[in-house]
Amino acid sequence: MLLLTCPNCGIKADETELHPGGEAHITRHGAGASDSDFEGYLFHRKNPKGVHFERWRHAMGCGKWFHAARATDTLEVFGTYSAQVFEPPNDLIEKIKLKRPDWEGF
Repeated sequence: MLLLTCPNCGIKADETELHPGGEAHITRHGAGASDSDFEGYLFHRKNPKGVHFERWRHAMGCGKWFHAARATDTLEVFGTYSAQVFEPPNDLIEKIKLKRPDWEGF
């Protein structure tokens, strides 16, 4: 079972209390976007084996969105952080690099 700590309310929740929101740090296109921009938003996503940055919503708790860094091959969670940032915090990047020296970065 995947356990994530909500950085907004501090509760450690399992995935049944959360709602996944897809890849983090992408431009989300909606109404008024060009066909190619909207196609890219819907269908062209990274799906790496290894470290991945995702959006999650604490659906059964505070209801707020946050980001999580985890390994898709082992389900190891490196950390969670606010959804109001444009890139992962430096301390989280360093934590990932310590555990996975071969990781290419964000």
